[in-house]
Amino acid sequence: MPLLMSIKKTASKKTISKKTSGVKSSVESITEDLSAISKYLFGFMGVTATPSTSYNQENDTFVVTVEAGDETGLLIGRKGETLASIQTILGIALKQKVGDWHRVVVNVGDYREKEEDYLKNLASSAAARAKETGEPQSLYNLKPAQRRIVHMFLSEDKEVSTESIGEGEERYLVVTSANADKK
Repeated sequence: MPLLMSIKKTASKKTISKKTSGVKSSVESITEDLSAISKYLFGFMGVTATPSTSYNQENDTFVVTVEAGDETGLLIGRKGETLASIQTILGIALKQKVGDWHRVVVNVGDYREKEEDYLKNLASSAAARAKETGEPQSLYNLKPAQRRIVHMFLSEDKEVSTESIGEGEERYLVVTSANADKK
């Protein structure tokens, strides 16, 4: 908790109130707070990183894009685990600062775009196999966010359906051909 308390004290002292200020100034203020928190966190970690913060209105998400040069791999970690941890810390610190939960997404070295492209290719090939064979295709070892990307991507394809099955660590995604009953 000392880190969160330090971040809270170091970041600017603006009070956010959606009732008294307009949405635009609230978003700008939260973006500034998140930027200050991000700079402090990366400085605290001892890495040479340049975070930039923006707001994605379409997804109602605050996005922290980090340029880290040679330390990119260090910040991403194994299978994005360090990146997910940084994202969690920033989300909690922002909640402590402004009082409300806001969705925060951290992207280091275009990792998110590359991961999304990989998942879309995986989903496309699973959908093609399901259509060709008529048998359900299972995709294992996906995190919830990864399953969401596959579900959203394949929701546009009316020839297949997707479903997540199981609980916790055992949860997996199944891609089924919509024409499987007709074969």
